[in-house]
Amino acid sequence: MKIVVLVKHVPDAQFDRHLTGQGNTVDRDESILSELDEYALEAALQLSEARGGAKAGNEVIALSMGPAGAVNSVKKSLQIGASSGVHLSDDALAGSDAAATSLALAAAIRYLGPVDLVLTGMASTDGETSLVPAQLAERLGLPQITFASALELNGSTLTARRDGDGHSDTVEATLPAVVSVTDQINEPRYPNFKGILAAKKKKITTLALSDIGIDASQVGAAGSLTVVETAAARPPRTAGTIITDEGDAGIKLVDFLAAQKLL
Repeated sequence: MKIVVLVKHVPDAQFDRHLTGQGNTVDRDESILSELDEYALEAALQLSEARGGAKAGNEVIALSMGPAGAVNSVKKSLQIGASSGVHLSDDALAGSDAAATSLALAAAIRYLGPVDLVLTGMASTDGETSLVPAQLAERLGLPQITFASALELNGSTLTARRDGDGHSDTVEATLPAVVSVTDQINEPRYPNFKGILAAKKKKITTLALSDIGIDASQVGAAGSLTVVETAAARPPRTAGTIITDEGDAGIKLVDFLAAQKLL
């Protein structure tokens, strides 16, 4: 079984985010593996291990698209347990929106040959669009399941639970398929000393656009359907409203909430 897990190098949420360059792209100098992608990686490892792991021919490939630093997210994925890594890196990819990103990732997945399952997180923690999984499924011509909170594989049939606000749905898809998982599906493991040492021997393949048959005009700002024209820093937070209790604090609070249309 061959599983491809999409992992993204995103700005560390501990620091303020900044835009850079003429295209107002995200500054990724201080970036880490997206926390939400760790759930997809854990789901892939559990599916692999349930079928005998690497010794039984199962493979978990961590695929990341991004600048040179994005290879660090691939390396961490290998430390956690992925079998091998792929880093799609090309200067022309800078500024790609969700549509251009899914185009490039679909081509990279085709380059890897037949795959049984593509797993992603429910969103990236920088863009937070949740668009790429569905677009990827369309480009690959595969069935999709999004926001899966539980996964079970029986033969070639994948069963997933999707949790709503007041109910849960059970859906099925036949492999190969594209699936995005939520942060409720499992508890991701951490790299241990053995995994860190083992990762040094695992292969990372670096791909450019020319390797996957994509022209520079199809990605980046040139190939994107959306573009950020202007951006401004978020205004500083203003002081909150202080209610002094003079026997009517409850009324004042209700009036305040009503004015904010919270009631």
